[in-house]
Amino acid sequence: MAEKPNVLLISTDHWPASLLGCAGHPAIQTPTLDQLAANGTRFTNTYAECPVCIPARRTLMTGTTPRTHGDRVFQETLPMPDLPTMAETFRQAGYQAYAVGKLHVYPQRNRIGFDDVILDEEGRQIYGIVDDYELYLGDQGYAGRFYEHGMSNNEYSYRPWFLPEETHATNWAANQMCRVIKRRDTEKPAFWYLSFRHPHPPLLPMQSYLDLYRDMGVEIDLPFVGTWTGASDPCFSLQVDFDRGSKFTNEQIRGARLAFYALCTQIDHQLRVVIGTLREEGLLDNTIICFTSDHGDMLGNHNMWAKRSFYESSANIPMLLMGVKGDERVGHHRTDDRLVGWQDVMPTLLDLAGIDIPDTVDGISMVGDEKREFFYGEVDEGLRATRMIHDGRYKLIYYGTGNRKLLFDLKEDPNEMVDLSESIEHFDILEKLTDLLISQLYGEDEAWIEEGVLVGVPDQAFKPGPNRSLTSMRGAHWPPPPASGMPQIEWYSADQ
Repeated sequence: MAEKPNVLLISTDHWPASLLGCAGHPAIQTPTLDQLAANGTRFTNTYAECPVCIPARRTLMTGTTPRTHGDRVFQETLPMPDLPTMAETFRQAGYQAYAVGKLHVYPQRNRIGFDDVILDEEGRQIYGIVDDYELYLGDQGYAGRFYEHGMSNNEYSYRPWFLPEETHATNWAANQMCRVIKRRDTEKPAFWYLSFRHPHPPLLPMQSYLDLYRDMGVEIDLPFVGTWTGASDPCFSLQVDFDRGSKFTNEQIRGARLAFYALCTQIDHQLRVVIGTLREEGLLDNTIICFTSDHGDMLGNHNMWAKRSFYESSANIPMLLMGVKGDERVGHHRTDDRLVGWQDVMPTLLDLAGIDIPDTVDGISMVGDEKREFFYGEVDEGLRATRMIHDGRYKLIYYGTGNRKLLFDLKEDPNEMVDLSESIEHFDILEKLTDLLISQLYGEDEAWIEEGVLVGVPDQAFKPGPNRSLTSMRGAHWPPPPASGMPQIEWYSADQ
């Protein structure tokens, strides 16, 4: 058993695939991840099946699509499906399995197959638990004070971290994983899951990382905006998305992006401590490392922010894979453009470790010969329902409300600047992808089809409603908030 490889799976929240130096980004500083990519394979066409936290994590941990695991919306109190999890499968193969950071399951202390979980749930005490990060802050004399910074989990104001450096959630998670590695059972292989909560807002980088970008003279890039965003009749979902950052100035946008990049670089540097621990423990050459993210963030591109869309900045995610020393299935200095998603992480890591893949898994190994011909994505139901089909070059994004299609040639137009859905030259491609999309629809989506034709449902006008919770702002956490199942308040309204 001791000769079996260890596995370290690292995930972040809100990290677009483009935000890597090795991907050619002009500003981001990611030296550790760039070297990790050089040590293995970077999969350039990796997509979130459902680009929002909870459905994505259900996919990661079960190797299944939203259709199988039951959530394409964001159902905070939906229990995990009765399916074999990645951690459970590793444990049944003789592994010890430990997780640190954000798990985002319900009930929150469900270990989903891990031996133990050191939990950071971003202050969701309303669902009945105090997580381990908040317990740690209390032990340091900061009980309930985390949200005194006044920044929200779902908007783009920013400020520097205001407590000692070691109390930052990124540093805490890295430190906890180092301890887990050091406390391992040396007679059993290990599966470790390190799940950072950032660069997801609140945007709270340490001042030193804001200074690093400024001291280096890095020019923070402004968003790019496609010509199609100027259409006079955007459908309901696009109206919602365009409204979110409509009042931001260029200075505010540049500042938010700087804070976001600083959070990324802080994670990158903390990964050096984790990898250094593996090295000093004599484990690095026999450890598989995978780095990825649940989804990206639009960061103002195409006048949009956050996730829940299938434009590249939201849906195209990083996937870096480093094998054990000498494993030619992964190799080094490789890029791979096959279409992959989070459903493929579980079968890939099991494959590399020589463990049988459960029959329940929908995904396929990223290091095998099998490759998919197209990739399907889905997020939300009702007015905001959005679907995607990607064939490796062309991508179709579809909004059911308003029956709106957008078609992009990602080979010639990687930033999706020009919509080709009305191009005569691309009619056959649009028809092919539309037929593929129809073949994947199920449930309430079938109402969009009449006599085999995709017709959607009538469009609606968007009318902004009050943002009474300041985009789900949290408050003082000492004493703990009541476990009352407080309802979530949407930041937009569908009222006429």
